[in-house]
Amino acid sequence: MFSNDRNIETIGQLVEAMKEYIGLQRDYMKLDVVEKVVRLITAITLTVVLSLLIILILIYLSFAAAYALGTVMSQAAAFVIVAAVYLFIFLLLLAFRKQWIERPVVKFLASLLIDKQV
Repeated sequence: MFSNDRNIETIGQLVEAMKEYIGLQRDYMKLDVVEKVVRLITAITLTVVLSLLIILILIYLSFAAAYALGTVMSQAAAFVIVAAVYLFIFLLLLAFRKQWIERPVVKFLASLLIDKQV
């Protein structure tokens, strides 16, 4: 009953179809990994470029603020005030780094690397 040629041929076709399916799944996984790596590299590059631009803008705005305050008080005091503002911002970022930096970065990376498409 199980040993006729038609059953053996059907089992052979099933095995070939499974091999092809496994090969296609492997190729799909490779493409998925490449896509996620490219998305991650793009996000990192964009973040670095935008961060550098923001840093340059902050440098110029800091000097402008210090020189503007320098007309009201001594130049040295104006630069100290600007530095104190940056120190305060640094301390805030240090205190709230989990809520403001770590969690959003983890959520962003998770959404970037985990596809919700089926």
